Amino acid sequence: MAGLWTPVTGVLTAIVEAWIAFSIPNSAAFSAVLGVLGATLAMIGPGAWSLDAWLFGRKHIDPPEL
Repeated sequence: MAGLWTPVTGVLTAIVEAWIAFSIPNSAAFSAVLGVLGATLAMIGPGAWSLDAWLFGRKHIDPPEL
């Protein structure tokens, strides 16, 4: 169940940290780092041990041959 909410939590973390970084400009660096990490977590997704990977298999994207 926790893997299902990973992208949602990442997006919410990125939004909240961006709001904190813009509302309190004196300590914006730490909030910006946490916001970037939250956005990265949202884009990466739940990972190999998630329920989706267990049910449907891991999706691998292969780059095209040049």
